[in-house]
Amino acid sequence: MNYKTIAQETLQIEANALIEAAKNINGIFDKAVEMILACKGKLIVTGVGKSGLIGAKMAATFASTGTPSFFLHPTEALHGDLGMISSNDVVLAISYSGESEELSSILPHIKRFDVPLIGMTRDENSTLGNYSDLVIKVLVEKEACPLNTAPTSSTTLTLALGDALAVCLMKARDFKTSDFASFHPGGALGKKLFIKVKNLMRTQNLPVLHQSATIKDAILSISEGRLGTALIADDENHLLALMSDGDVRRALLSENFSLEDNVMKHATLNPMSIDDAELLASDALVLIEEKKIQLLVVTDNEKHIQGVLHIHSLIEKGIS
Repeated sequence: MNYKTIAQETLQIEANALIEAAKNINGIFDKAVEMILACKGKLIVTGVGKSGLIGAKMAATFASTGTPSFFLHPTEALHGDLGMISSNDVVLAISYSGESEELSSILPHIKRFDVPLIGMTRDENSTLGNYSDLVIKVLVEKEACPLNTAPTSSTTLTLALGDALAVCLMKARDFKTSDFASFHPGGALGKKLFIKVKNLMRTQNLPVLHQSATIKDAILSISEGRLGTALIADDENHLLALMSDGDVRRALLSENFSLEDNVMKHATLNPMSIDDAELLASDALVLIEEKKIQLLVVTDNEKHIQGVLHIHSLIEKGIS
């Protein structure tokens, strides 16, 4: 059996369903977007079985992209959760056949509250279609299932139509990257947009040496500081230079080397630093990568040492 061919045929059938649906998008879709935009409450998504699973994902997508939304299971609605629906809400009900028994049971109660109802179904003359104020048709030529029975193409199309609604609403609301991150503060994007240098930089027990220190002092400071680098400052804690492991190794190779050499003789002068602890950590990472360094020193605007940001701290926090 050629599974590769079967997989390709499955994807092609579902892709064709999406392409045909894209051709048939009409003014009803515009009205559905406008109805949701005008909603002063929440968009409540409901459905049973596979449609319910798709609906739960759609509700999550809406909620994370600026449209307050939650999923309501029809059975739970019949046993008290109808109270979660208010007259300010809009209901998006999903049933490919339009005749799901559990869903059909709650439709009269939804309309009794005069709540706007958007139906997603293949048959606008079905029970769901008749109760709906607007019907977004979900119609596929065939399911990808070889028996043409298991919801495959139809669920893919339903999910895609939900995504299309969400994208339209995002554009209508001028939903920005920063808005998305606000709903995902623990995700990679949230970290990228909200974590600042001040949140990650080390400020205590910094390996700082006076400019009069020796190479021997630097080696001890580097070892104790566990940063691979010692910071060199003057009497007023102004940053003057850095002494790294690499600087020490290069010093060892120089003629007339002595552990009593002044640290400034072999240090990296005028090292890279920033004077803005409010800088986004992701921007600091860009700077670190551009300059091919591992340690970024943070100072105030008069070059007084405030802290250090190591590339390992950025990696550990998932900043990219």
